[in-house]
Amino acid sequence: MIDYHIFMTTFGMVFLAELGDKTQLATFCLAADCDPKLSVFLGAAIALVLSTLIAVVFGSLLSKYLPEHYIKIAAGIFFVIVGVWMLFNATKSFAA
Repeated sequence: MIDYHIFMTTFGMVFLAELGDKTQLATFCLAADCDPKLSVFLGAAIALVLSTLIAVVFGSLLSKYLPEHYIKIAAGIFFVIVGVWMLFNATKSFAA
């Protein structure tokens, strides 16, 4: 049975998170350069579904061994580290 509140919350969060990210921009560029467009769409859609499947399976397994707040803290720390790393690389390439 589907919990429509969780479904819509997940849809909204993923949809908004994906707008304008590197994956969407890469797909945009591929669609501009490649024909048929259906191949680009299917490749991007299947990649997103597969990466989401991996996240759901990994998250489900991890939640059996760790409390939810530890997972949220670890995810937050990971995002901060990735953000700092991206800023560092951007300023390094900007200065060069």
